Amino acid sequence: MVVFKKPQSLSPVPTHYCPGCTHGIVHRLVAEAIDALGIEGQTIGVAPVGCSVFAYNYFECDMIQAAHGRAPAVATGVKRTNPDKIVFTYQGDGDLAAIGTAETVHATTRGENITIIFINNAIYGMTGGQMAPTTLPGQVTTTSPYGRNPMIQGNPIRVCEMLSTLDGLAFAQRVAVDTPAHVNQAKKAIQKAFQNQIDKKGLSIVEVLSTCPTNWGMSPTEALKWLRENMMPYYPLGVYKDIDAKEENK
Repeated sequence: MVVFKKPQSLSPVPTHYCPGCTHGIVHRLVAEAIDALGIEGQTIGVAPVGCSVFAYNYFECDMIQAAHGRAPAVATGVKRTNPDKIVFTYQGDGDLAAIGTAETVHATTRGENITIIFINNAIYGMTGGQMAPTTLPGQVTTTSPYGRNPMIQGNPIRVCEMLSTLDGLAFAQRVAVDTPAHVNQAKKAIQKAFQNQIDKKGLSIVEVLSTCPTNWGMSPTEALKWLRENMMPYYPLGVYKDIDAKEENK
């Protein structure tokens, strides 16, 4: 009896991610969702600039690399010209919530029938640890060496809460991958986000709280502890919008 195996939609290659980075866990969950729904041959992924820039090496579906922040715009074009395909973006916080804020907001408000996997590690990972839109108050980065000061650098953006105010959004959930229980929750959320697209319900986003041990200057174990003690209070886990629940309550 097989109790554990590599998902078919995940490429059998080593990744370039730093030790302790949780991108690999999320990649596996995305691949497992694609396998479970039997959509590998129909799926097109879009990854922009950032730590996920080489995602085309890791998924066994068609992949497109977009310019920095433009993944939702590219995904919109792909989906509208290929409405039978399942289209997802895989984006970091510096990408989705900074240079790509407009694309994210407008794709959501239009209700584009795509799926967004959003990695929030509160920092710019690939470019050297600069302050991101999601960097916490007081958090030290290379561009906030004294800690983020909301009076100077503004407040962090809570993406799920913001997008949940838009009518085109079908589903938004914030999850984490720091414990087995949270990994299981994340897996269910990602699969639901893909299923929503199959069912033509509109845009779904799953925000994943992730670690960046290298740029946080911590060991992988310390980074997981820091995520739980600092990120989760500011970015609470949970479902922020689900049109299925609204329909059930009618």
